[in-house]
Amino acid sequence: MTDGPLAASAFANRLLKNARHLERWARREDISAWRVYDRDIPEFPYAVDRYGDRLHVQLFEGKRALDDATVAEHMSAVASALDTDRAAITLKTRRRQRGSAQYEKLDVAAESFTVAERGLLFEVNLGRYLDTGLFLDHRETRQRVRLAAADKRVLNLFAYTGSFTVYAASGAARSTVTIDLSKTYQDWTWRNLTLNGFDDRKRHKMIAADATEWLLAAQGGGDKFDLIVLDPPSFSNSKRMRASFDVQRDHATLIQLAMKLLAPRGMLYFSNNRHGFRMDTELEQQWRISELTRQTMTEDFRRRPQHRCWLLQAR
Repeated sequence: MTDGPLAASAFANRLLKNARHLERWARREDISAWRVYDRDIPEFPYAVDRYGDRLHVQLFEGKRALDDATVAEHMSAVASALDTDRAAITLKTRRRQRGSAQYEKLDVAAESFTVAERGLLFEVNLGRYLDTGLFLDHRETRQRVRLAAADKRVLNLFAYTGSFTVYAASGAARSTVTIDLSKTYQDWTWRNLTLNGFDDRKRHKMIAADATEWLLAAQGGGDKFDLIVLDPPSFSNSKRMRASFDVQRDHATLIQLAMKLLAPRGMLYFSNNRHGFRMDTELEQQWRISELTRQTMTEDFRRRPQHRCWLLQAR
């Protein structure tokens, strides 16, 4: 494919085609935040997400860097194809992130706003951090948690901004405990709960702690949970952690600790987005494990899955 207006036109045509198909689907699903395009054409290495009237565009850095003029031309194509003002597009360059880089602030002045998803509201911010506050690919996993949560004691580990907690609360969970190391994200979780009318601190407990250390401290304490959500990052070495975390290296220990807190007939949802991840085969000898990746991928992520997901239960 050649550079220039012809190439930008091909990009715009693909965006328009995707949007027309997915807009109908999004209306049926009652969602206002969804992925329009994800590197469908190799020459246009972008992920384009719609958040209400705004767009979040990520440029994935490759061996061949795109110059500023080319990127500007591509953003004009995005604005035109998706009928969005250029000022309503947030563009980021996505590089391989290690450790705390994903949590560093990018644009401290970027404003937060809310998006709707299946009858719930979530606060998002497209410019302040690399991530926006809502992982769109976990929409179906969240729905599974809501449908399973009635009268359940729910534990949400590595909770980020608490979207799983909000879904559990909306599914009439008896109680929730939300664990995340970041106080910033704990506050964000509380705002999400409040947005949806679940502002009961006795029923919905939040703890700013390293999830692994919290699990270690909770062993033998007597607390049990009927539903556990375990969605760790691929890697983390936050200054507030005693040791680094690598999901491939550490997932078996993490799952073992979490399963010890699972009540009889309880369920644990485990997921991660580590490319090439391999589940420890010894876990299958202890627990009943079902992979749900296909079932948890929604229409806007089927071409390029973002995560893998499993359900673990006692045998």
